[in-house]
Amino acid sequence: MKHLLALCALCWLPLSAPAAPNINVGVFYDYLDGDKTTYLKRVFNGGDSTAFIKVSVMEILYNADGSSEEVELKSNPENTARDGLMATPARMIVPANGMQGTRLLYLGARDKERYFRLRFVPVMPEAEDEFVVSSEEREAYKNSLSAGVTVLAGFGTVFFVRPKDTRFATRVEERAGEYGLRNDGNSVVVVDQFKDCASGDAQDCLPVTKNHILPGRAFSFSKQAGRTYRFTLVEGREKQPYEVKG
Repeated sequence: MKHLLALCALCWLPLSAPAAPNINVGVFYDYLDGDKTTYLKRVFNGGDSTAFIKVSVMEILYNADGSSEEVELKSNPENTARDGLMATPARMIVPANGMQGTRLLYLGARDKERYFRLRFVPVMPEAEDEFVVSSEEREAYKNSLSAGVTVLAGFGTVFFVRPKDTRFATRVEERAGEYGLRNDGNSVVVVDQFKDCASGDAQDCLPVTKNHILPGRAFSFSKQAGRTYRFTLVEGREKQPYEVKG
């Protein structure tokens, strides 16, 4: 408790935090509907210094055993564009207490769902980074940051590109002591706000979770006596609440 009080007291000390950017990318999961090709992703900077941000895109490939790997995007042999997701611009300059958006453009086949990892990383601007700033401006920026600020926090998000002919088909699989959902469709569904609570005490709950079910895969949980399970099944724009008694 003493440590907690000390921590709370620090919150009220005069502002003396190092000058640095502090970015916020909003939600960590974004979805591109089958009839769309572009998506605007906004990045906010709540810090007191300009943020120079690099945006990178990698494709996520899921293996049959559930593991995954990230690979670089390949160029389309028919043109110079990459086959997959592109971020424009890939270099962002976000002012303090400001916002800027990068447009995500998908180029490629839409016969099956694809997955991408986006990384938004604040950096110290260098000549090779392609930020449109002069050498004098780069040095002035570095000098404006408080001494000791060498590591800037970035964020990674996941981007789902649904197939053109999106089909949702979630099947309930309930057995003694177990409850499951199987995705028989061709696009990801979400088990959102999953809550495992004591039936007689709404405050006695495990941490709330968010679970994605990829096509052909399932999500299940054990039903325990005296517990109630609540969640929302999200299939695209459709949301359906569920309650399961243990």
